[in-house]
Amino acid sequence: MEEQSLSDAYKNSGTSEGKADAGKKLRIGIIGTGGIAEAHLQSYLRQPDVEIVAGADLIPGKAKAFFEKYGVKNAKTDYKDHAEMLADKSLRLDAVSVCTYNRTHAVCTIDALNAGIHVLLEKPMCVTLEEAADIIRAEKKSGKVLSIGFQPRFDANMKMIKKIVESGALGKVYYIQTGGGRRRGIPTSRGTTFIEDKTAGLGALADIGCYSIDMVLNAIGYPKPLTVTGYKSAYFGTDPGYCNYVKTGHPEYAQKFGVDDFAAAFIRLEGGVVLDFRIAWAMNIDTPGDTIILGTKGGLRIPSTDCWNGSVGGPMKLYHEVCGEQVETVIPIIAPDEKVSLFDKKIRSFLDAVKTGGPSPVPSGQILYNQAILSGIAESAEMGKEIKIKIPEI
Repeated sequence: MEEQSLSDAYKNSGTSEGKADAGKKLRIGIIGTGGIAEAHLQSYLRQPDVEIVAGADLIPGKAKAFFEKYGVKNAKTDYKDHAEMLADKSLRLDAVSVCTYNRTHAVCTIDALNAGIHVLLEKPMCVTLEEAADIIRAEKKSGKVLSIGFQPRFDANMKMIKKIVESGALGKVYYIQTGGGRRRGIPTSRGTTFIEDKTAGLGALADIGCYSIDMVLNAIGYPKPLTVTGYKSAYFGTDPGYCNYVKTGHPEYAQKFGVDDFAAAFIRLEGGVVLDFRIAWAMNIDTPGDTIILGTKGGLRIPSTDCWNGSVGGPMKLYHEVCGEQVETVIPIIAPDEKVSLFDKKIRSFLDAVKTGGPSPVPSGQILYNQAILSGIAESAEMGKEIKIKIPEI
């Protein structure tokens, strides 16, 4: 059997993504050349209609070494920061991936949009709700495509959750439990970027919690969040005796830890829906529980303690009634597309939107509500009380 091209694979796999036209190459730059940028670059290199022309990183020489590692030649990297790269008109940039640490997501994205460049922004959208609003204002003013990096949306099982809700099988949804976590999984394998307040701003909340929230809110149509009671802690991250610090010889990381390693919240959503949420980088249990969506006609149980990996953790189960009898229907796992990864689908859908002028595959207007919840949890936790979520005028 002959090897398929990436665009043919999309066509044959029945997805709506993938309209690659190799004759019209898009000129791409990458802002931030750390861990997640590697996934972006590798995916771009698999696209037949992309030319990587530039990269920028705050650490001198890092972008150059990054591209050399993957055999990318002729990409310009001699920039002191992202702004200098965006100002280089000789690049004729069509789009950029923003792969920096959380605290600089907003400024890099806004600067790129203001320069007339399309943006694929890695999750989380940013750190604060006002930053998210500023990003969307820049997006609207520019008329360019902005998509947020939530690749689990392209998973067939994630899509099935949304289909089940939209089918009416659950009736009116009124309660959702979601979240997830790791027993020991504070991300320090590449240093302290994820755990310092000056770079991350938020911890487990933004790193993995945003995925759980997107999974369920996307399924029910992204209703507006109204109030939140939040809690967060950092008992493991601030402990010099935390096992992974000891194993790697970095007990000093405990002094640098400035974000959350656990968070929980109760959120009221528009339409009479309540969301019960918890997330952890470290905890003394294997899972905080499956995702549960309760409705007036049925309930859906979703094994999803690590949904950020791209899919559900096992067959879902629908609880409902048939002729007055309570029954349970197992929803079998849909096998992943072996031809095209979720990350490639994320990249491909963004490129297609750039070529066609939209719409955005993962709209900023939806993720604004995601960010409002994350920011609201952090604010409520600091204040020690329930707060109203006020969505800024845009």
